[in-house]
Amino acid sequence: MHRRNFLQWGSLGLSALSFSGFRNAGIAQKPLVISTWDAGIAANAAAWKILRSGGRALDAVEKGVMVTESELNCCVGLGANPDRDGLVTLDACIMDENANCGSVAFLERIKHPISVARRVMEKTPHVMLVGSGAQQFAVAEGFPLESGKLSDDAERAYKNWLQKSEYKPVINIERGKSPQAYAVPTKLANGEWNHDTIGMVAIDAQGNLSGSCTTSGMGFKMRGRLGDSPIIGAGLFVDNEVGAATATGQGEDVIRICGSHLVVENIRNGYSPENACKAAVERIVKVKGVAKCKEIQVGFIAINKQGEYGGYCLQKGFSFAVCYADDKNFMVDGKFILS
Repeated sequence: MHRRNFLQWGSLGLSALSFSGFRNAGIAQKPLVISTWDAGIAANAAAWKILRSGGRALDAVEKGVMVTESELNCCVGLGANPDRDGLVTLDACIMDENANCGSVAFLERIKHPISVARRVMEKTPHVMLVGSGAQQFAVAEGFPLESGKLSDDAERAYKNWLQKSEYKPVINIERGKSPQAYAVPTKLANGEWNHDTIGMVAIDAQGNLSGSCTTSGMGFKMRGRLGDSPIIGAGLFVDNEVGAATATGQGEDVIRICGSHLVVENIRNGYSPENACKAAVERIVKVKGVAKCKEIQVGFIAINKQGEYGGYCLQKGFSFAVCYADDKNFMVDGKFILS
């Protein structure tokens, strides 16, 4: 190797080490599960039951987010806000330690899209099924068709939206709740839920990583709109040699940078999980510009192979849940770029 190239690589190595300081990484634990937003407390509790008994991370991340999907008064699942045609469409993806992955998008009337995504992964030669094809597959696999009727909260929010039919998503933030209130997702004064995604990544006692992500997408979106959540490499990515990451917030901007894949690659290059997430957020600011970024929210969370965790977001208000013991299931306020 030429001397100049050697010095360049040496400089990069020192830079990577400076970003990966342990004080910027969540304490190393195995097993461990983390998930986005306040709904993550209940989701983590379900995942932890599997992890603490030596179960597989893949099973944990499926069962964990199923809790959120089941909440009819929640921002995820069939109880969530509909698209502008008044229909709820759901997206989800899942990925295991062997780079197996499955995804569903634009799925209607199925309660647990995350479980359908796992069936796609395990029972088909494909990664993603969408729309009526995804629903047809789900029914063939024994998933019942639900009524399609809006929840009471979603119906009220939809009627309010129809008065102006203005598509202006509320920035996804948690609004200063007490720790005791985190078991129930945040509801805004206008009756709308403040976010629509839960992403979860976990490492089990064997040191294997898996992740899941499930969403109803942005409320009152255009019919057919798809965000980052069901896209492997955008909303979720797992590399069992390195780490796992998931995203939340405005999906279009996560897609632009292949966000979760970027976070994992940052970890591969020596960054702590927190700094890996921070660098991805900085990339969004660079691409989009500060002024436009102040109108949106994007957050990333990640864990590495050592069981360290971290998260970062665009602006104040993002939080994530961390669990590594029966009595260690708590919220962390995400650090942020913009003030």
